[in-house]
Amino acid sequence: MNNLFIVIALLYAALTSTSVAESNSTTTGCAGLKTGDKIAFLGDSITAQGFDNAGGYVWLVISGLESLGLKVTPIPAGVSGHTSKDMLVRLSKDVIAKKPDWVTISCGVNDVWHGAMGVELAAYKANLKAMVNQCQAAGIRVMLLTATMIGEDQSNANNQKLVAYNEAVRILAQEKKCLLADLNARMQVAVKSPERSDLVDQGKKLTVDGVHMNYFGNEMMAEGVLIAFGFTDDQLKIARNKWADLANTMNLGTMAVSYREYKALEAAAAKRKQSVKGMVDAAVAKTLADLSKD
Repeated sequence: MNNLFIVIALLYAALTSTSVAESNSTTTGCAGLKTGDKIAFLGDSITAQGFDNAGGYVWLVISGLESLGLKVTPIPAGVSGHTSKDMLVRLSKDVIAKKPDWVTISCGVNDVWHGAMGVELAAYKANLKAMVNQCQAAGIRVMLLTATMIGEDQSNANNQKLVAYNEAVRILAQEKKCLLADLNARMQVAVKSPERSDLVDQGKKLTVDGVHMNYFGNEMMAEGVLIAFGFTDDQLKIARNKWADLANTMNLGTMAVSYREYKALEAAAAKRKQSVKGMVDAAVAKTLADLSKD
């Protein structure tokens, strides 16, 4: 096995820390947003991962706002497996009690995907309206997100059922004067795009499993939220340029090595009076720098 490939793969496996770059841009005001505001991100596992991962949509939104000089604080409120019913139960504790200026509400995927354990349309509408009413009564401005696709095939049964749920979101946003990020519409367009065909993972362009986002899916979601906040095309270009330099957003893959191979690396590191990780980090950093020059 090629030793250089081994050390590169070992370092890639270690790339799990998070970081957000800073911006020097000085623009103010997006739909009334201002520096110092707090934004709660209420949702399910898609939102939870959007906060937990460096390239998640929550951090891309925060970075995008920073690119216009807006320093805001995210409040994570995504919980894996949750439906609109679950979110309504914890709304007071996870959102209202934390006094955000804004909340984005993303629900619907599990309401449909969970089948008999999900939430039927009439109850979904009632739950979503109750969340909007409670947030607005507390002085929190609301952005509604249409639910993203359940599998990257709009013709499947779950996505067809989801159509009515997302239409309910659009109608409620208009009725309650909420901002609307129509992520489902954006995702349907994106999955048909021929771009990034070389990066498709087993037929999936925007997700890792048909539901949860890869980097490009998170980028699509973040762009939708920023557009809903009032970003222009030029401002999106600024945001994308900033995202391109965010650390640890792209997973280059991992590779396991044998115990014998690891011991060989350990012996090599000992001769250099380094740790295995330190030696590998340095070797990969040099290799990546050399590759970037090609």
